[in-house]
Amino acid sequence: MAGGPRFSHVEDEAWQVVRQLKRGDDVLSVREKWLDFGPSFLSLYAQWDPGMMVQPHGHHSNHVVFVLEGEVSCGSVRCLPGTHIALDQGDDFGPFVAGPEGVVLLEVMMGDPRSFPARQDEWERLLQEHGMERVPNPPIDLPEWLEDARN
Repeated sequence: MAGGPRFSHVEDEAWQVVRQLKRGDDVLSVREKWLDFGPSFLSLYAQWDPGMMVQPHGHHSNHVVFVLEGEVSCGSVRCLPGTHIALDQGDDFGPFVAGPEGVVLLEVMMGDPRSFPARQDEWERLLQEHGMERVPNPPIDLPEWLEDARN
């Protein structure tokens, strides 16, 4: 039985660094505030550093991304504030590259939010072209019922 609405405020939630890359001496990050996280969906507020990149990937759920501030490229599409990206479960998108001011996103995943990698040859070329190095994913505070599947 439903328990009614759940409320949260972005200012009350803690940042989690979920992805990082290194360019020279700089470490670029994706930070997220998880606004509501349960077995049926995850809604989050994300900030990406300028130039941060995320590999082509898909999710084990339907996924919606809404650009609030800044810009990000999704593959060859430049996404400015107001852009809505919808991804069906099992499809993939990206690679993503944050613009010169970074990007702020609102995302919702309806189901298992974990991702799977796609088009790794393309990703390796992009990392090399941008002088980026992989670094280990930082630890994140997932719910007990969900195992970390990031690579």
